[in-house]
Amino acid sequence: MNRVLLCLLACALAFGFCGPGCMRVGPDYTRPDPGMEMPERFLSDTGEQTAVPADLHRWWEAFDDPYLNQAVMQVVFHNPDIVRAAARVMEARAAVTRIGADRYPSLDFNASRSRQQQNVVEPFSGQRVSVETDTYSLSMPASFELDLWGRLARASEAARADLLAAGQNRRTVVQSLVAETVNLYLQIRSLREQIELTRNLVAAYEQNRELVERRYERGLVSVLDVHQIRRSLARARSQLPALVRTRGQAAHALAVLQGRYPDPKILKPGPAGKFPSLPPVPAGLPAQLLEQRPDIREAEAALEAACARIGVARAARLPQITLTGSFGYTSDQFDTLLDPASQLWQIAAGAFQPLFDAGRRAAAEQEALARYRQQEAVYAKTVLDALAEVEDALLSRQQLIEQHRRLQSLVSEAGATLDSAENRYQRGLVSYINVLDARQASFQAQLDLVEAQYAIFRNRVELHRALGGGWDQIQFHRKNS
Repeated sequence: MNRVLLCLLACALAFGFCGPGCMRVGPDYTRPDPGMEMPERFLSDTGEQTAVPADLHRWWEAFDDPYLNQAVMQVVFHNPDIVRAAARVMEARAAVTRIGADRYPSLDFNASRSRQQQNVVEPFSGQRVSVETDTYSLSMPASFELDLWGRLARASEAARADLLAAGQNRRTVVQSLVAETVNLYLQIRSLREQIELTRNLVAAYEQNRELVERRYERGLVSVLDVHQIRRSLARARSQLPALVRTRGQAAHALAVLQGRYPDPKILKPGPAGKFPSLPPVPAGLPAQLLEQRPDIREAEAALEAACARIGVARAARLPQITLTGSFGYTSDQFDTLLDPASQLWQIAAGAFQPLFDAGRRAAAEQEALARYRQQEAVYAKTVLDALAEVEDALLSRQQLIEQHRRLQSLVSEAGATLDSAENRYQRGLVSYINVLDARQASFQAQLDLVEAQYAIFRNRVELHRALGGGWDQIQFHRKNS
């Protein structure tokens, strides 16, 4: 037994673990060129070019809304997609252990007892008699494949790359869901302000209706003014159900993200009012994005796994050498099973070389190479999409800020126009249609300003998601919460 185990151990140390000096057929992985000239800075970034700070992993706390913080953490803890992504990481980790075990010797234990009956002829009497024979055996078979060409080592490389890809996929899922959660929360806050503006408009029209009806009774205005104010009031009231419905649907979506029943009453948005002034987010450098974005790192890990599997397929076309051995005891008496005389051992070596398989193994290598080429294209597209998302977010931010500034001026002018129209109407200088137009224009300007403000906030969320920095720390805080 000792000789068998020592022999297998020596072979394992010599060939099986395939250290840096061992032959590994197939290409070694290197990060590919994205296939484009990457600029030194983002073209749409007008700010100072600084690295993205590491504390962006809890960037939503800058909104200073405890209800938003609670909503995000509910998603991180309970979202089914995050749970599934975490289970994929566990599966990939187990696969690394399973595939890596093939590089080590296997040792088993077998114990058996058998009873056999046969008829024999006695040599002297010539009579046929029945004889029962017991056989007891204990054995420890072992086997080991010499990884001469690095097939098993390449398989382990691929499994470790798959594990890295699964981990980055989990971070991508967390990144997307956190951004979606914040966007839904901002949408609900925006809709609440729009509903409040619409209700204020309805209340203003109701007051104006009473005023116009009194003036009509006194013969100061025509019935046309009465119909116009009633029409405007009915239109304002008709806008409320759509806003309330949209807000309820957003609340349903947020509840589902949190792994809850879609009940809009569960949501408790923060108090009405403006968010604090948020400092700009540094975009960093384009080259830095390759290390920050989890989806890029996931695509690169998948590319590395595909590269390693080329070596697995190529090594499968070369000779495979396997060592086997066994040590044990066998006896027809249980009492003498462990006697030295009952000892037996066996050691053997075998080689396998495919001679003709109609091109099956060669085709498998070509398949692995083609999958690598496909993954190269996926990686290049992922990088391009990530860069485009950052450029889009930076460009949109500039235009949204400019739009918000101009809308503020529009709201001020629309309010002044409304005041002037009401004064002139009460003095009988203009018709009521001028007041209605001015009020509708003022309401629409306020509504556009609210939407523009929240568009800036949503753009900030998109920029955080596009930059992809700091998502590892989300998992850290989740484990230590």
